[in-house]
Amino acid sequence: MINKLVVEALKPLNVPVSFQKYKGKENTYITFFNYLEQGEQYADNEEKAIGYYIQIDVWSKDDYTELVEKVKNNMKAAGFMRTSAADLFEDDTKIYHKVLRFSYLSD
Repeated sequence: MINKLVVEALKPLNVPVSFQKYKGKENTYITFFNYLEQGEQYADNEEKAIGYYIQIDVWSKDDYTELVEKVKNNMKAAGFMRTSAADLFEDDTKIYHKVLRFSYLSD
């Protein structure tokens, strides 16, 4: 359910989006994974809401600033809340890497 929601939110960006690993040949792509899933609300000892914590990684050999803004906007529009972000550079592959973390509350 959550993976489908992420893919649907990012599909309009016209950039390859893959769960965990990307095996294509594009220089710019997005991967994502769920780094935490936990109960968030309880009533009568029953879980009433689940919190999903998603990391989205934007990878590019070029400037990804515009793409990152679109990712943030699309995720927000899909009901996600951004919790953190970081810029990285992968020395071995010479690729820029933006880490974006989001949370989503589902009943």
